[in-house]
Amino acid sequence: MSIGRKAIAEAVGTCWLVLGGVGSAVIAGDRIGNHGVAFAFGLTVLTMAYTFGHISGAHLNPAVTVGLAAAGRFPRAEVLPYVMAQLVGGIIGAGLLLIIARGMPGGYDPAVGGLGANGYGAHSPGGYSAASAFFVEVVMTFFFVVVILGATSKRAMNTFGGLAIGFCLTLVHLVAIPITNTSVNPARSTGPALFVGGWALVQLWMFWVAPLLGAALAGLTARALEPDQVLRKARPGPPGPAEEVPTRA
Repeated sequence: MSIGRKAIAEAVGTCWLVLGGVGSAVIAGDRIGNHGVAFAFGLTVLTMAYTFGHISGAHLNPAVTVGLAAAGRFPRAEVLPYVMAQLVGGIIGAGLLLIIARGMPGGYDPAVGGLGANGYGAHSPGGYSAASAFFVEVVMTFFFVVVILGATSKRAMNTFGGLAIGFCLTLVHLVAIPITNTSVNPARSTGPALFVGGWALVQLWMFWVAPLLGAALAGLTARALEPDQVLRKARPGPPGPAEEVPTRA
């Protein structure tokens, strides 16, 4: 599969994650509550895992891509194209959501409504401190990527991998929504922040640094637990048994 096709799949999938997940919070959050929003995020990843998993792996998240690369399960040369595609998808998803939200009675101002942006301190739904927000983003991303790496291992029941990943993201949101609105995904955070501006852009650094740190730690953990899953460079001639390792998560 060409990198161009993979990038398109990542962009479309990430757009759906933002439109479906963040959209549920912005448009229906007052009716479905945190439980409904958490479930919506899980459904976006679940549906895209089975839609684009065979094309790009359905990372939909720069932290997941970095975690897979840290685990040796994803080519480092493809990290940047994936991350760029995910960012484009996240921004388009947030833009589409804003167009829809502005049709509300009385309109919608993202600077006032927040457009589901992630935050801490005064911009945390529960008023949590920056330290708590940073810690929960690192820990939740760590476990999310650990589940992804385990569920997509060649020894796992791969048919049900999408279910495990989708339900894990739901659980992550149930824990972290009151603290940061839940990021664990820099692309999901960047899209809304660009339209909200101000405080959302000032605090955006956390929702890059913390998820990437958690994902890298998860990748290194998986690398230590399953070293046989690490990609190996192709050698001239037919591959031997030692080279038969998975090429994608």
